[in-house]
Amino acid sequence: MTGRIEVGRSQPPVTLPARLLNELGEHARETHPEECCGLLTGPSIGAHEFLHRCRNEMTKLHQQDPGTFPRDGRKAFHMSEIDYLRVQKLADERGHRVTAVYHSHADAGAYFSELDQDYARQPAFPFPEADHIVVSVVDGLYREAAIFRQTEAGRFEGRSLISEAP
Repeated sequence: MTGRIEVGRSQPPVTLPARLLNELGEHARETHPEECCGLLTGPSIGAHEFLHRCRNEMTKLHQQDPGTFPRDGRKAFHMSEIDYLRVQKLADERGHRVTAVYHSHADAGAYFSELDQDYARQPAFPFPEADHIVVSVVDGLYREAAIFRQTEAGRFEGRSLISEAP
């Protein structure tokens, strides 16, 4: 692992509907100082239409077994399996798919950490083609969002995420 992946500032930003970017920021602010998490769905990879909040169960897991789960919800997320299976079922019923996994970084930047990369690369990861969105919230205020996409070579590249012009 080469460390965390920063946003490639020389690359053009990726646009997201303003409604979705606002919902991402709102969810991140509401859960601060813990990380939020959830999924975006749409008709095809890269097409994001619906946001689905999921529960971050990391603090509960940390309290039950700190040896296995050394971080709590302020430094990591563990998406509720019940929640993501519900979202997957709803997407399937609509003829959609999960197009992005999102989470926030509390009082930190919008980068793709080594832990984030390990999560995305694990063999049992249920959404291998999905984008990864990281929302930065500092002192309870939305700061920025970034999107990380896996290349054909298996590396992740980060780009700024901005809202579409109305």
